[in-house]
Amino acid sequence: MNQMYKLFLLLFLVGFCSCKEANVEATEKEAQANPSEKKSFEMYSMSEMALLMEQMYVDNERLKNKIKNGEDLGEFPIHFANIHSAIMTDPSENDAFFKEQAALFLKAQEQIYADPEKAETHYNNAIQACIRCHEVKCGGPIPRIKKLIISTK
Repeated sequence: MNQMYKLFLLLFLVGFCSCKEANVEATEKEAQANPSEKKSFEMYSMSEMALLMEQMYVDNERLKNKIKNGEDLGEFPIHFANIHSAIMTDPSENDAFFKEQAALFLKAQEQIYADPEKAETHYNNAIQACIRCHEVKCGGPIPRIKKLIISTK
């Protein structure tokens, strides 16, 4: 029985390996026959604006916690002003509507630091400015941006 088991195991492994080799060969032949179907790996590169918005998100997340905890807010992050000059993924999106919304956003952000007594209100106004712009320009981040709102419940 022991020899029969070894023979069965040997035949199984030989059969398994030959099937696997046949599949690899078939895949290689298909790739050679259809070179146009080869998929190339392309690294995604974020635009300056996307990078800036990611940084603003992180900054506002920290700011939200400071406001909620009654901590010192520090100073207005000067890099927010780059919203006017950062290169967008699609430069045509930098239109009058975007410029108007960006100005409203910056004004609300600056008010947080200028009037810390009403920081929560100014902060939520800034986040709402983000949402209003994204409702028109690029809706994808809206659920994430809404998480920045300080709930008054």
